[in-house]
Amino acid sequence: MLRRKTINRKKWCAAAGITALAGAVCILGINGYVKHTAKAAFVTAQQAAEGEEVDCIIVLGCLVRDDGTPSDMLRDRLTGAVELYRMGAAPKILMSGDHGQDSYDEVNAMKQFAVDAGVPSEDVFMDHAGFSTYETMYRAKEIFGAEKVVVVTQEYHLYRAVYIAEELGMEVCGVSSDYNRYYGQTMRDLREVLARCKDFAMCILQPEPTFLGETISLDGDGNVTNDKT
Repeated sequence: MLRRKTINRKKWCAAAGITALAGAVCILGINGYVKHTAKAAFVTAQQAAEGEEVDCIIVLGCLVRDDGTPSDMLRDRLTGAVELYRMGAAPKILMSGDHGQDSYDEVNAMKQFAVDAGVPSEDVFMDHAGFSTYETMYRAKEIFGAEKVVVVTQEYHLYRAVYIAEELGMEVCGVSSDYNRYYGQTMRDLREVLARCKDFAMCILQPEPTFLGETISLDGDGNVTNDKT
């Protein structure tokens, strides 16, 4: 009886080990595939400016401090986008982030940064429902009609953003905004491995985002997306 329990325990441990190994291989395989696929679309700011004009520069939102100022990572993304705009990479900037609550607003802080840096307000659009990278890209295409875009974010995040845009049918190039070192980056890198796997699946299933709504033309005035007077 004891011997049978020991054998069963060994079989269970072996099965669990094989399952864990298979899962790890799958995760690492998907992660590698996403990075390899997206890497070809990475360009420098100069290359983006010298290429074909695109519909817009997409800035992916992240943490805004309690005082309404962008975090270091977000500031660098915005700085990169403003520089691309000045270089003529695109005529419009699309700020996409989380504004799901009155008490937390990424996109107005993002637009204010660009306007303060000299970008005309009418050239800056806001997507108030960019709750995730996937939703940002989906809405950029379906709501704002973007077909050719430049995406600006840190390199660790850029692989996933570019991959999603390509899978949703957009022509995309990605420009890294790694101007500094960021606290907690090791944990972000680890989480990003799982995030790539999640969005790999999302791109296969292509569910609708949390919100859709009426279309907004990027050929128009970005102030139509303002929600504050």
